[in-house]
Amino acid sequence: MDYLLLVIAQHGYLVIFVFALAETVGLPLPASLALMAGGAAAASGVLRAPIIFLLAITALLLGDSISYFLGRYMGWALLGFLCKVSVNPETCILRSAEMFYKRGKTALLIAKFIPGMNAMAAPLAGSMKMRFEQFLWLDLTGASLYILAFGGFGYLFHGFLAAMARGLGAAGHVAEVGALLLLAAYASYRLWLYRKARIYRVVPRVQVEELARKLKSEEAQRILLVDVRSHGYYDQGAARILGSIRIEPNNLSEELKTLPKDKDIYLYCT
Repeated sequence: MDYLLLVIAQHGYLVIFVFALAETVGLPLPASLALMAGGAAAASGVLRAPIIFLLAITALLLGDSISYFLGRYMGWALLGFLCKVSVNPETCILRSAEMFYKRGKTALLIAKFIPGMNAMAAPLAGSMKMRFEQFLWLDLTGASLYILAFGGFGYLFHGFLAAMARGLGAAGHVAEVGALLLLAAYASYRLWLYRKARIYRVVPRVQVEELARKLKSEEAQRILLVDVRSHGYYDQGAARILGSIRIEPNNLSEELKTLPKDKDIYLYCT
């Protein structure tokens, strides 16, 4: 925080704009810390709060709008790319879609407060064909709450943040070693999770032509087709492959209990 305060004092509003814009596209730059430091700088008279808000909201809306349109035209390909750094890409996408399923479009109001979801919300809204005007209004409200929450925290508690930064600075070498150890521990934990979940990265697949041949053969009696399209791509009136059944992927624990155990089950999604 001490270093971030120093950088903001030297480079002013540019740092806040860059951090806010970078976070919207998934880069590991903490916009929340930049906003808190900006709020503390505003309380100290170094920066002006209205300009901080204007630049931050512009950066967030610009980055989210770009992500929205990329999601609209690239769909799940972009979402999968954003999830590459996660332990399990398919779980990452499903978790984000589940949030929209449970909370509806208002998920955009709180998405920025949830690590991982903040970069997924805008492209997910685009891929689900949400109207841009509606997306922009909800995103504007959510971004405003985000800026006011962290910027306001920095403004109100600037004395505490400054004292904490001075304390870390006084600790010197001990604080640096502690930070490095925590970083190493986190990296090791992520590597362990990655190796543990490797088996789930390989999903068995079948070509459409091969399955079509099986459906025309004697094997057809042992085959069950299941539609697992995510919420946003499916509604009650949607067309399905002839003979298939529908299960809700966001309620798998219950849905799996209804599936027969004497059939070969083939899933299809978006």
